[in-house]
Amino acid sequence: MTDSKPVAHPRETAILVVDDDEHVRRSLRRVLGRTSCTYLEAPEAGTALEILARDPVHVVVSDYRMPGMNGVEFLRVVKERYPAVQRVLLTGHADTAAIEEAVNRSEIFRIIWKPWDEGHLLLTIQDAIDQYWMIEENQRLQVMLTARQAELEQLNRDLDAKLEARTDALRLAAQEWRTCFDAIGDPLAIIRGGCEVVRANAAFARQAGVSMGELPGLRCADHVFGSLPCPRPHLDGTAERVVTFRNRVWLMRAFPFGGDALVVVYKDVTQEREVTRRLFQAEKMSALGQLAGGVAHEINNPLGGILAFAQIMAQDERTPDDRESLRLISDAAMRAKQIVDSLLRFSRAPKEHERGPVDLPRVVEDALLILQPNLRDGRLTVVRELGAARTLGNANQLQQVTMNLIVNAAQAIQGQGKIVVHTGPGAPGRVVVSVADDGPGIPEEIAERIFEPFFTTKPEGQGTGLGLSICYRIAEEHGGAVRFENLREGGARFVVDLPGETIP
Repeated sequence: MTDSKPVAHPRETAILVVDDDEHVRRSLRRVLGRTSCTYLEAPEAGTALEILARDPVHVVVSDYRMPGMNGVEFLRVVKERYPAVQRVLLTGHADTAAIEEAVNRSEIFRIIWKPWDEGHLLLTIQDAIDQYWMIEENQRLQVMLTARQAELEQLNRDLDAKLEARTDALRLAAQEWRTCFDAIGDPLAIIRGGCEVVRANAAFARQAGVSMGELPGLRCADHVFGSLPCPRPHLDGTAERVVTFRNRVWLMRAFPFGGDALVVVYKDVTQEREVTRRLFQAEKMSALGQLAGGVAHEINNPLGGILAFAQIMAQDERTPDDRESLRLISDAAMRAKQIVDSLLRFSRAPKEHERGPVDLPRVVEDALLILQPNLRDGRLTVVRELGAARTLGNANQLQQVTMNLIVNAAQAIQGQGKIVVHTGPGAPGRVVVSVADDGPGIPEEIAERIFEPFFTTKPEGQGTGLGLSICYRIAEEHGGAVRFENLREGGARFVVDLPGETIP
């Protein structure tokens, strides 16, 4: 036997030596003890099988001739029970039959002949250990490969399912897009080249006056699609423009859609512009009301002083000329006081306790009764169309509104013509009072200014310009509005729109 360097093993490895000869086991213990392996031994096969059942063993070195079960039979049992354990047969007999049996039945890894060479013994043991771990690693890799293959197959199935689901989702999204496209309430179209429709929705088809089937390839006529303007003349170089077309106001927006195509969206902003104008007017009225209230309060004090001193001076002995001058001062001061009172009414909001149920036909009758002396001339006819209409508010203020509108109508027709006063239901939950005349109507150039305080078309000294602005403020404080319209047959109509009375 020759000495050899100890063999180091990267993993913890156990070697089981089975031999009935104590000297052989001691010799092998000495040689194998120089390795990093755990050394186990047994004198015969039965004890060795108990060790194998109890402890992890990686290589078994067994003698051939042993009492009871010989080495070949023992290694066969080891192969059946622990197939991963590497089996080495140690023998001193050149028995061909034994060697053939060991190879065929026990599938041994190596045969070591007695007496052995230490270097050869260590190399054989090292090869057996490497074989064990190689098989172990192969099995681990095989298990991992099988698991990865199963995962890949599952991933493929998942990908197929996701692809199918994505395809269904895209198909559904396309259908939803088409449905949404056609359901949009604003006219919408894809237009290319020389004003040719590629696709459009149902709203566009209605405005263009064609069926859905006629939309693809439709071209404008004189830059018009039915009641819609063609976008090309208006959107050249800009993405958005407001266009007034056939008594409607359209906001047109364009978005690039590849090549020379555009997605054009039409939005009818006629009502929106009207609401904006009214809101602007309401804000202007609110600001002017606050200003008027402040000015009225500042004027009231010196005005009261003028009236008081004029009355005191009138009590003394005066010449006729002085008395006439004092009368003129008093008249001018009283006229100024009436203007101030109108300003204060214009700026003051009514208190809640002054409100209550108001019968609008009754308000109109009271106003006409007060104005009867001014309307008695036979050249002027007042037509009453008084339907049931009730609201919550201040009856005196609403009567003032009615009187102002009737007086304005009488002045517009210069005391000769017809005035129609109407009360009745308006929009759901609303009631209206309207005053119409058959005069010349309201010129377009002053239409936006008629509700401004102090704006008047009457000669100097015949009007303060507060009548309509006061009507506007009172209607607004009652949750309503005042609007006017020039009638097709001539004349103008003022409509006071108010919330209807809510019965608790």
